[in-house]
Amino acid sequence: MAATRVFVARLVGIAVYGPDGERIGKVRDVVATLRVDANPPRVLGLVVEVATRRRIFVPMLRVTGVDPGAITLATGSVSLRRFTQRRNEILVVGQLLDAPVRIAETGEEVLVVDAAIEPTRTRDWVVERLAVRARRSRLARRPELRVVSWRTVTGLSLTDRQGTDGLLAVFETMRAADIAGTLTALPAKRRHEVVDALDDERLADVFEELSETDQRALLRHLSRERAADVLEAMAPDDAADLLGELPDPEATVLLELMEPEESEPVRRLLRYSSDTAGGLMTPEPVILRPDATVAEALARIRNPDIPPALASMVFVCRPPTGTPTGRYLGCAHAQRLLREAPFELVAGVLDKELETLAPDERLAGIARYFAAYNLVAGPVVDTAGHLLGAVTVDDVLDHLLPANWRDRFADEHDNPADQATVRMAPTEVADA
Repeated sequence: MAATRVFVARLVGIAVYGPDGERIGKVRDVVATLRVDANPPRVLGLVVEVATRRRIFVPMLRVTGVDPGAITLATGSVSLRRFTQRRNEILVVGQLLDAPVRIAETGEEVLVVDAAIEPTRTRDWVVERLAVRARRSRLARRPELRVVSWRTVTGLSLTDRQGTDGLLAVFETMRAADIAGTLTALPAKRRHEVVDALDDERLADVFEELSETDQRALLRHLSRERAADVLEAMAPDDAADLLGELPDPEATVLLELMEPEESEPVRRLLRYSSDTAGGLMTPEPVILRPDATVAEALARIRNPDIPPALASMVFVCRPPTGTPTGRYLGCAHAQRLLREAPFELVAGVLDKELETLAPDERLAGIARYFAAYNLVAGPVVDTAGHLLGAVTVDDVLDHLLPANWRDRFADEHDNPADQATVRMAPTEVADA
């Protein structure tokens, strides 16, 4: 599909066809997802009205051709489920056009007359440009139409159009890592409002995805009692990493405020350097007794609260099964468990030959270990043969990447504006 710039108002009413030329319906609107920053929103798809006058959603990735008279899809099979707008979505024609915005550089208030969508090299479409016109007084001549970049206007971001309650509703459908990225882009006042409204469990998930700088900043906003509650809800290794970045007196106070059973594994992790297996490991892997069955093991790793890397294997130890455990006997890989009869004992399918990691093993050695054995999790065992925990590959990557990688990790869209050709000019849909 050739690079094009399409002004959305020109799309309304044109026919949508399948690959064999069968008519599916006609375009009624374009759906985009709002962002909290100044970057252009991604186009999700089209609202298409079919013959029964029902309006359905067609994903933009199914669009293979956009022409002045027709839109062509890659498939003629579409879902006839009625379109329902979500909280973080905007209808470009129905809600964006005629909206008041300000030019960031001058503060001038203008009205959006049309919006141009453009494809990127990743096959996404974005709302890259807006056709705007200044407000007209009764006696003044009609102001000139201008086409400006999305990034040069304010008033259209998710935070501009949604209150705190609206943002929380949007966050319910988002991954913790995406919420963390969104949270750091919010103004400080709104960010604190959202943090205060999130429950401890959800906030703990988000904290685990924040950079160390952002973690410390938000921790200072919380009361000490709530900070301790959030630390209790975090994975022990993530809580230990965060406390390890705090001044010793502050970390000590928070540890004292935590429940003893929650603070004990964190205290054990803090004894190790952060770049060793002992400092990287989680003390809560999936641990079973040798008399457990394959069915029990599969039931444990099916738990959706267990991260995928930890669910890749179970560790078999003699009692006690809390870390540090009794004697470590070996591990059973999830793939092997799936091939065995449910009534078989896990002890019969153990991998006893896999090397273990010492708690003082450094980061470089851990990375070589994962590369050599093609693993995503590995056991950490002390000299007495007790399982202390497990290191996962995501923890290794987190420490191998630059310290500010979370700050630099963001969704970016290519801007093909210089290469794009204007296929459809803006139309007059809003009389300013």
